[in-house]
Amino acid sequence: MSALPKAVLPDSLTLLETASPRLGEIPLETLAADYGTPLYIMDAATVERQANAYHTALKQHYPGEYQILYAAKANLTVHLAKTMHALNLAIDVVSSGELYTAQKAGLPGSAIYMNGNNKSAEEIDMALTAGIARFMVDNEEELSLIHERVKALNLGAKANVLLRVAPGIEAHTHDYLKTGNDSNKFGMPISQINAIVGRCLTQYADTLALKGLHAHIGSQIFDALPYQDLARIMLETYDMLRQQHNGLVLPDLDLGGGAGICYTLQDDAPALEAVMTTLAKTVAKTATEINYPLPRLLVEPGRSMVATAGVTLYTVGTVKTTASGRVFVAVDGGMGDNIRPALYGAQYSAIALPQGPSAETRRAQPAQPITLVGKYCESGDVLLTDWLAPPLQRGDLITVFGTGAYNYTMASTYNRIGRPAMVWVSAGQSELMLKRETLDALLSQDVI
Repeated sequence: MSALPKAVLPDSLTLLETASPRLGEIPLETLAADYGTPLYIMDAATVERQANAYHTALKQHYPGEYQILYAAKANLTVHLAKTMHALNLAIDVVSSGELYTAQKAGLPGSAIYMNGNNKSAEEIDMALTAGIARFMVDNEEELSLIHERVKALNLGAKANVLLRVAPGIEAHTHDYLKTGNDSNKFGMPISQINAIVGRCLTQYADTLALKGLHAHIGSQIFDALPYQDLARIMLETYDMLRQQHNGLVLPDLDLGGGAGICYTLQDDAPALEAVMTTLAKTVAKTATEINYPLPRLLVEPGRSMVATAGVTLYTVGTVKTTASGRVFVAVDGGMGDNIRPALYGAQYSAIALPQGPSAETRRAQPAQPITLVGKYCESGDVLLTDWLAPPLQRGDLITVFGTGAYNYTMASTYNRIGRPAMVWVSAGQSELMLKRETLDALLSQDVI
């Protein structure tokens, strides 16, 4: 336990050498007994601290207005949407399902923003009817489609849009997590944005209200410099558009999210306060240099809001040693509830919680390298490789940290295994926020 990086641990986690670790003041064994495993657990204290850290950094270092948008793709339930709204965050959605979740949580349209690179006519209609705050428009075809749907619905209001641009910034992260360069599927080339803005101001002027530009350069970014470059490039583009379009001033500037977090001892992510401070100061400084009115600054944290808040609790099943001496420990979950290791080699930190009469004896024995695997029928269903743990046996518990983002939202029912429950813990209280998927629920869409 001493080797665990503090930055990956939830705020309310208490690690004790002689007693069960506690999360939200509740023993992990108790949560396993009450709710079963695999189990997603979300720590309220960590989510609240992260939200407050974003607010504090922007209030202190950005002299203009700002809006924090929680990127719902990271993790979304009705309870989480309500929580984010209560913490003065809007919600950034990318689908009708995420939009519907936000609506069921009671969020007004003014607190909902819609992103995504391939919005359907049905999703656009749903968003227009809900009166969402902004569409982040990914491409010219989508501009035309929103224009057509506004005319068809005839709701008496224009659609507020931000144009998503690819700013050409190369963030040093996994290729699947890069979104800002011109070889990526997202956004419009920045070299074409002048002409597209011109069409917004003429061809689509009766249906679309252009509010600004949007950019997102990637995810798991461990350096503040790309954000500094992004802020300058975007404001220089605003200045160019002002010159090209009769003094046009765009009121909003959305610089996306992507701040990295720590998953293991090898990660060296900067504090999100440092990233937000750099971003805010660069926008303010550049706007002053070019004499541009301070835009309302929008940021879209997702992973950094919820990843560290979440842990996944598993129960050990089969333990076996191969002829070469490799020890495989299989748990009751795996790639169905956490596809990230198989998808792009994501790494995690974990602790073992031996159970039963021999628990104390095994806990005192030297740690050995094991391969932690799931129960799914894939060789790539591996959660941790060469993880050091005491001797493990059936019934022991494993806690994997940093699973609050992109675990539940990317979960599947592969092998017809139901998705885990999710629990919210706070100050000694636990609350079920997502039911475990039952066998009947798995078959609920079958037509026989």
